[in-house]
Amino acid sequence: MATKDLSAYDMEKVPSAENMKFGIVVSEWNYEVTGALARGAVETLKKHGAKDDNIRVKHVPGSFELTLGGQLFAENTDVDAVLLLGCVIQGETRHFDFICHGVSQGATHLNMKFNLPVIFGVLTTENQQQALDRAGGKHGNKGDEAAVTAIKMVALQRDFENGE
Repeated sequence: MATKDLSAYDMEKVPSAENMKFGIVVSEWNYEVTGALARGAVETLKKHGAKDDNIRVKHVPGSFELTLGGQLFAENTDVDAVLLLGCVIQGETRHFDFICHGVSQGATHLNMKFNLPVIFGVLTTENQQQALDRAGGKHGNKGDEAAVTAIKMVALQRDFENGE
């Protein structure tokens, strides 16, 4: 069981996001958690140099709809990366499994289809407290982690495109 801030990272190893554009898709379902993920992502992107004008946030009803939101960003904007932020909590039925599988596979598909970093920032927890602990609580903020991942993946893609 995690007992520390899982979102801790070395700021020196994160490239500048000054000239990067980001699309963030946030699930409205369980907004206490997903809103905190979004705030963490935006703050982290800004901390690494992203400009307000280069961060666009859109909302979708639930986590299952995140991938279509990501596709719409890829098709209709010039973002360098898309962050998918949501939260799925285990319940008494298999709904959890179907949603988690669909969103994770959808994110993978979008990465390949659009040659664009699409970051899976979806919490998949057993209960609400675990989600809160990972959305700015004692275990950090998965939104922060998604933002750092997006920055690093955009930098990696640019390195390859520049022959480095």
